[in-house]
Amino acid sequence: MTTTNSAPAPNFIRNIVAEDLKANKNDGRVVTRFPPEPNGYLHIGHAKSICLNFGIAAEYGGVCNLRFDDTNPSKEDVEYVESIKSDVRWLGFDWGDRLFYTSDYFEKLYDYAVQLIKEGKAYVCDLSAQEIREYRGTLTKPGKESPYRTRSVEENLDLFRRMRAGEFEDGSRVLRAKIDMSSPNMNMRDPTIYRIRRAEHHRTGNKWCIYPMYDFGHCLSDSIEGITHSICSLEFEDNRPLYDWFLDELNVDCHPQQIEFARLNLSYTVLSKRKLVQLVEQGYVAGWDDPRMPTIAGIRRRGYTPESIRNFCERIGVAKRDSVVDMALLEYCVREDLNERAPRVMGVLRPLRVVIDNYPEDQVEELDGPYHPEDPGMGSRKIPFSRVLYIERDDFREEPPRKFFRLAPGREVRLRYAYYVKCVRVVKDEQTGEVVEVHCTYDPETRGGWSTDGRKVRGTLHWVSSAHSLEAEVRLYDRLFQKANPSGEKDDLTTYLNPNSLETLTSCRVEPSLAGAAPGSRYQFERLGYFCVDSSDSSDGVLVFNRTVTLRDSWAKIEKKEIPT
Repeated sequence: MTTTNSAPAPNFIRNIVAEDLKANKNDGRVVTRFPPEPNGYLHIGHAKSICLNFGIAAEYGGVCNLRFDDTNPSKEDVEYVESIKSDVRWLGFDWGDRLFYTSDYFEKLYDYAVQLIKEGKAYVCDLSAQEIREYRGTLTKPGKESPYRTRSVEENLDLFRRMRAGEFEDGSRVLRAKIDMSSPNMNMRDPTIYRIRRAEHHRTGNKWCIYPMYDFGHCLSDSIEGITHSICSLEFEDNRPLYDWFLDELNVDCHPQQIEFARLNLSYTVLSKRKLVQLVEQGYVAGWDDPRMPTIAGIRRRGYTPESIRNFCERIGVAKRDSVVDMALLEYCVREDLNERAPRVMGVLRPLRVVIDNYPEDQVEELDGPYHPEDPGMGSRKIPFSRVLYIERDDFREEPPRKFFRLAPGREVRLRYAYYVKCVRVVKDEQTGEVVEVHCTYDPETRGGWSTDGRKVRGTLHWVSSAHSLEAEVRLYDRLFQKANPSGEKDDLTTYLNPNSLETLTSCRVEPSLAGAAPGSRYQFERLGYFCVDSSDSSDGVLVFNRTVTLRDSWAKIEKKEIPT
């Protein structure tokens, strides 16, 4: 696994773990876990948690478990399980033989619930979900005790066993912890522990018709696995007293320490699973792996590298308060990494035909172009040069504006790795007046793109040979939302979708060295940006490229500013 060059920056979680090791707490063990629910695809916010949990374990000689908190079978699927495993591996982390599921512990969790009933700390409640909400009270008004709270231990045991046996309808009864209906913490007002739900589980099938709630199953799974530091996002801070209550009341052997950190919020996108589901199901994007999505599957397909994501997560640090990270920083990290590893090639996205009148019609030269100007080890490729070429339409102006240094009538420019060429005339469409062909002459003494007589040109253009270039489709992706903080708006988030988040170009041309380019491979199209071969729609003879990120670096232009840490 490639790591960032600098040592990990200190943060309050690293400080806690270091102090625990110093005090020989947990007998010097460090055991963390990444515990996703398999009810959707992971996004870049999860990447921060993955890097943190696996990273902390690696830094302090510990281990990190991958555990699926699979307690809601109606929303879970094997597809999500496999996608999550793939995402964690892609990010560069390995859980070894420590793959677990909360469903591994269903019998043990049931026994824990029975223990609470026997100790008078849990009861079966017949209130409906709506009634439970009404009895719960508000932040300023204490809750009201359920009329079923005083049931005897014997009756509760009988009812709970019958719940497991499937004697009652879904939603007719729940098992609740008996804590404190007047607690200022709403989570402590007799929370539900088990509910009846007849849904086939992706691992246990129809064996169970009652399932533990997340708060109950999560803390006990941590305990069963011997987790020492239960690192979670800040939204679970108010759940910590309940986490501790279950472990204390059940007197478990292992009581992990829950530590909360601020979740990642990223500008110009949303990381709410509910909102991401809306984008997918309502067709605003083409699936969970749409390259505009902040899912790990989406950013992988777009061409982001795992190294850049790990570097990004390290740069933003670990905070105790929520904040929004600028999307430009993520793009900077991706650009910085691709600058080192992406081979340089030439592609023309909006082709304009160029004919070099004084170049022999049947002649073809092979020019040498390095794959990376600063890394000779990457080697080079041969680029065919012929009489008819394509350049970018934007690189020509019949009436050039001020400070336009590219091709125009009577103007000379350099063709990358090739020759100086000078525009001598243009051909226009008779009906539209659009320039459809540019005629030039070339100077054979400038082979390689350099003059021997000392004259200089200000413009250098990329190009491809018409006869030798390959046809390609290129998808230009931009930010999905126009608003920096779409999640913070009260309106429907789709109101702020960027109508130009995807532009598909179907008549692009790329140099022949890209024939057979493997899906997922990444390149810098010189002067245009970083692109990758689409992993889903490219095949033999069909080249589809996704723009990963432009060459423009807005983050680097920002004066030094504090990054939330």
